[in-house]
This record gives sequence, C-alpha cells and structure tokens, in this order.
Amino acid sequence: MGSEGPKAVVIHVTGFKRFQGVAQNPTETIVNNLKDFVERRGLAAGVTLGSCTILETAGDGALPMLIKTMEAGISTSNANEQVVWLHLGVNSGATKFAIERQAINEATFRCPDELGWQPQQQPIVPEDGGTSQGRETCLSIETILKLLKNKDYDVIISDDAGRFVCNYVYYHSLRYAEEKGHKSLFVHVPLFSRINEETQMSFVASLLEAIAATC
Repeated sequence: MGSEGPKAVVIHVTGFKRFQGVAQNPTETIVNNLKDFVERRGLAAGVTLGSCTILETAGDGALPMLIKTMEAGISTSNANEQVVWLHLGVNSGATKFAIERQAINEATFRCPDELGWQPQQQPIVPEDGGTSQGRETCLSIETILKLLKNKDYDVIISDDAGRFVCNYVYYHSLRYAEEKGHKSLFVHVPLFSRINEETQMSFVASLLEAIAATC
C-alpha cells in the first residue's frame, strides 16, 4: 500500500453579532461575505472554506448554536479531511490583528452579554478545574504569524483573549476540538474604522491559507 497524501483542510468560520458598545461588529460582515469573497479571489489548493456561522454575542446563550455548528461540521467531514474551527471576534480598541494562543477557564464578563448574563470569576467548565486552567491551540501560530507578516499584514500573537464571550467560546471550541481530533483558533480583528473592510476580507482569506499550510 502506498502512503497517504496530505489531508485536505476544511476550515469552518464563525463571527459574532453586535454587542454593547459595538453597533456594527466587523466579524458579522466578514463572515457573511466570506464565501462570495473567496469564490472571487480563490484559495490555495488543499484548503476549503466550510460553514460560515454568526453566533449571538452571549456565553451560555451562544453555546447551543456553537455546538450544533461544530457537530454539523463532523457530520459532513470524512477521514481524509483535517477540520479546523476559526473563530473571529472584534477588539474595538485594537489597531492590529491578534492571533490568540489560548483560552482560560474563567468567565468574568465586564458587562452583561446580549442575553443578559454576567458571570463573575466562574469556571467555564467546572469539571476542568479552577479559573486558572487554560487550553492552548495546537496550531503552529508562530508559523501562521510569519506567513501573514510576509504578506504585510499588521498582526501579533496574543496570550490573553480576555474573559468575555470571545474567551468563553474559544475555551469551549478548544475543548470540543481536542475531543474530536479537530483544531481550533481564535483571531481578534479591529473595527473597520481602524482597518478597512477590504483589507480585513483579504486578511481572513490569507489566514485560511496560512492555517492550512500549518496542518
């Protein structure tokens, strides 16, 4: 029997709706328009854009949709595919893109989420231990960073995704991905007033290819 070739990489992408203080969430626009954008632009061989889903900007309220979306990704995948979950969130004070290395098992929401929940110093998954526990992505984010910098994107690696909904979703995604043999990554983007929409769309398409190159 000959050796198997590299697996095809299928990347499912999520973004968020508006939330307190951010009337227009750029990730909602990016994810809603991403399929059309990559169809026009094209992607490198071996990488496919899977589902594009907008989540409620809420913790427990967004969890059923997140799990449903991830389970649907399993049902449509096969053994010859590497499944990756890419979650996009906005950092309204940022001027650069930020690749998040990890999520922490702590929900401390600075304000109520869009469904009115505001936990404080609460473990996201109590059976995982206390609020100091963390989970890291298994993707080579240093390689992803290098590939994106080579295309002149202003991007950094971050070790702190906050304790709000972004971190909450990322922690659940990392946990779920580990159980299913998938990979997960969270990336924060700035507002469109800091980096325009066209540049952000191009960045995300390049990010898909950089992720696939590391799988």
